[in-house]
Amino acid sequence: MLRHQRTEKNSEAGIALVIVLWVLILLSAVALSFTILTKTEGLAAFAFKNDVENKYLAEGGIQRGIMEIFHRSLNKNQTKIIEGQEVLQTDGTVYYGKTSGGSYALRLTDESGKININALTDANSFFLVNLLIHLGVEDKIASTITDSILDWKDADELHRLNGAESDYYLSLDNPYKAKNARLDTIEEMLLIKGMTTEILYGDGKKPGLTSFVTVHSNITRINVNAAPKAILMSLPGMTENIATNLIAARASRILNSQDIQEIMGAIYPPISSYLSLEDSRIFTVRATGFKDDEKKGYPVKAIVTVDGIKTYRTIYYKSPDYERH
Repeated sequence: MLRHQRTEKNSEAGIALVIVLWVLILLSAVALSFTILTKTEGLAAFAFKNDVENKYLAEGGIQRGIMEIFHRSLNKNQTKIIEGQEVLQTDGTVYYGKTSGGSYALRLTDESGKININALTDANSFFLVNLLIHLGVEDKIASTITDSILDWKDADELHRLNGAESDYYLSLDNPYKAKNARLDTIEEMLLIKGMTTEILYGDGKKPGLTSFVTVHSNITRINVNAAPKAILMSLPGMTENIATNLIAARASRILNSQDIQEIMGAIYPPISSYLSLEDSRIFTVRATGFKDDEKKGYPVKAIVTVDGIKTYRTIYYKSPDYERH
C-alpha cells in the first residue's frame, strides 16, 4: 500500500514537472516572439524615419530644380558665363547638392527634348522607330508599336500595315476599343499593341521608353539643347561622334543654330525641319534624397509647367518614383 502511494506521488510529480516545462517553453516562445516583434517594429520605425528624411531631402532637390528653371529662363541668352550663375542643362544631366542633413541628386529634363507622342505622324514616325531600335527593341516590334500608336490616336478604324484598331483590341481576353484620340498619359501606352512593361519602363539594365517620350510638350519638333543621347541617335544620319560632340558643346553653353549647323555638318540640312531650339516651358524634375551615410535614396518626380517669370504649376507628381531611367 505504501509503495502504491509513493508511485502515485512520483507520477503526479512527473506530470507537474512536464507541465512546468511546457509552461516555461510557452513563456520562452512568447518572450522570443515579443522580442522579434519589438525588433521588427524598431527596424520598421527606423526605416520609416529614414524614408521620411530622404523624402524631404528629395523635396528640397525638387524645389532647387524649379528655382534653376526660372534662373535658366532669365539667363539662357547670356553671352558670358559668370561663375556661380551658370544655368543647369535640361537634358537629364545629374547635379548634386548638399544640405546640413544629407544630399540630393537632381535632374532637369525639358519635355521638348523628348518625342511628343501626340505629335507623331506618318511623316516623322521614323523618330520613334529609330529610338525603339536604339533601346534594343526588334525592328518588327518597333514598327508594330509605332503604327499602333498612330492608329490608337487617329479618328478612324483603318489600321496601318503593322498597326491595330478596335477589331484587334476587342479580340483580347479583356476587350476594349481603340481610343481614337490623343494620349493623356505615358502609362496609357501599355494598352497599345506591341507595348510591354519592360519596353516602357526598362529592365534594370537599360532605360525604358518612358524616359524619352512625352504627352506634355507643346513643341512638335526635337529641342537639340534638351534631347538625351538616345533621342539624338534616332535622328537620320546621326553618328556616335556627332551626338557626343553636341552633348559636350551644350554642357558649357546653350547652343544656337550656327553651333548646331557647324557640329552636325552635312546631316543638318535634310533634318533641320525636325529640329528646334525652343524650350517647351514644361519640365520634368527628378530628385533623389540621401542621408550622408546611405547609398539608397528616396526618389521623387514632378512635371511642372512654367506660367510666368515667377509662377509655375505642378501637373504631375510621383513619390516615390522608382522608374528606371
